[in-house]
Amino acid sequence: MKTHLALLRGINVSGHNMIKMEVLKTLLENAGFQNVRTYIQSGNVFVDSEEEHGASVGFKIKQEIFKELGLEVPVVVIAKEDLESCLTNNLFLKEKDCDTKKLYVAFLSKELQGSAINDLKISQFKPDEAAIDKNKIYIKYAVGAGKTRLDQKYIEKKLNLVATIRNWNTITTLLEMFG
Repeated sequence: MKTHLALLRGINVSGHNMIKMEVLKTLLENAGFQNVRTYIQSGNVFVDSEEEHGASVGFKIKQEIFKELGLEVPVVVIAKEDLESCLTNNLFLKEKDCDTKKLYVAFLSKELQGSAINDLKISQFKPDEAAIDKNKIYIKYAVGAGKTRLDQKYIEKKLNLVATIRNWNTITTLLEMFG
């Protein structure tokens, strides 16, 4: 049995794709997942499964949500190692006087080469900064996530993949929950 963390994109935002976490939990338990637990209303759900591959787990979760609720919800599944690497590989954490309230991580549906940073044209978003680490993009927003064009939709369009962004507080809490 392997524990997976499914990050659902775009649920419970501005009244769109509304899914109560208790409904999601029941839906996933009925689909055969074990030890289902959620964190906050923004679509962070842990599941245990015999399936080893995160992409297969994500596909099944996406299918179940569509079948039961009629909602098309992209899902990115990550492992504990993905969260742990956020602590060790995020260069912004090493900066003097790092303000973690400005740090975010975009989790991606596939791994990228370091050269993909050129595809993002990050220089257009100065003073916001970003760095790619395989299936993650570490982001430091100068003003805030609500005041930038370097958002999940932009990342998805430029890189042709699914992305979902979490703030630093959520990332550290999810890592603690992984145990």
